[in-house]
Amino acid sequence: MSNWMRKTFVVLVSILTFGLVTPSQAFLNENENLNKSDSKAPSSLHSQTEVTEIAEEAEIDHGHFVQKMTSEAEHQAYMKFGSKIKPVIENEFQSIILPKIQLAIEETTKHFSENELSYLTISEVPAYAKSEKIFHIYDERSGEDIIRFHVRRDHPPLDGYYFNFHYHTRKDNFQEHHSLGDIFWDKNVPPQWNSLS
Repeated sequence: MSNWMRKTFVVLVSILTFGLVTPSQAFLNENENLNKSDSKAPSSLHSQTEVTEIAEEAEIDHGHFVQKMTSEAEHQAYMKFGSKIKPVIENEFQSIILPKIQLAIEETTKHFSENELSYLTISEVPAYAKSEKIFHIYDERSGEDIIRFHVRRDHPPLDGYYFNFHYHTRKDNFQEHHSLGDIFWDKNVPPQWNSLS
């Protein structure tokens, strides 16, 4: 019953009975219950706000994780390139490949909880120069890889040398190549990975 109807009812009963009969206690209790439920609404709104804030914190934590992994990925890539390759491809790597690495990390880890993210870490560049591996992100509890980032030297017939950047995920048991892009090197054979000038 709306508020104005209740007030009208109270006034009519009082006028008709010359004030001898007052509205029943049940009617008044109903008003009190409505008022109490109205006062509970802000607290449920408060709990919804808390849930939203928790979700936003999780997004911030995931965003922080992605930024941290991207920064470490850049560092690992430069170690892989060495001082002979890095100066030649650094600008293209930063503008083309690195943003795609960031998106791949973000997409692959978006369903991980904050607790699970805390156990993910990045591997180091292998010491041997022939490997495609740049770095892997793995779960340090199990040692299981989540995503693997690689670079391969390609030499198409009658063309120069390219660095093909790609990644593999646990989702398809690391079978599919997910391309990040190619960077042209030169007509001449590039130096070995980790080469120093």
